[in-house]
Amino acid sequence: MRKSFNGLGGLVINEMGGKLLSGDGFVFVNKRRTMLKILVWDRTGFVIYYKRLSSGTFEVPVGSSATSMEVSVAKIMLILEGVSLDSVKWRKRYQRA
Repeated sequence: MRKSFNGLGGLVINEMGGKLLSGDGFVFVNKRRTMLKILVWDRTGFVIYYKRLSSGTFEVPVGSSATSMEVSVAKIMLILEGVSLDSVKWRKRYQRA
């Protein structure tokens, strides 16, 4: 978790094939799952949100053996708060096609 703006941006472009200026957030978690960084472009510059846990670990979503995956903002908020994603029961909501 030593990488900063340029290092994380390089990972997004070269490893994930992402577009930095899209407004998407790119989440990085260390192997021990105790540190998490989110890289975001906010129209005026890049922002890194960084959280390091004093105890416990972040839950990484199931099927995350791939180098990258799409995760909703709601799930990211649950991960940051320490909520188990297995125990969350999502209510049915309208979604436009």
